[in-house]
Amino acid sequence: MLKFKVDGMNCGHCAGTIRHALSRLAPESAVAVDLDRGEVSLAADLDPAAAIAAMKAAGYEAAVI
Repeated sequence: MLKFKVDGMNCGHCAGTIRHALSRLAPESAVAVDLDRGEVSLAADLDPAAAIAAMKAAGYEAAVI
């Protein structure tokens, strides 16, 4: 399970954008978004740097926590 702190996520649209960006990398993955904490959990065998790059391309800064 990968966990990220994501800056700028504050609504359902933001959560959907993050889910879409990550599901393009790992279609079989499970993505959980916690808007209150600004965190994203990703159940996938994926390089964290690739996930961070996907979120950055979608307009969000992220870091592994």
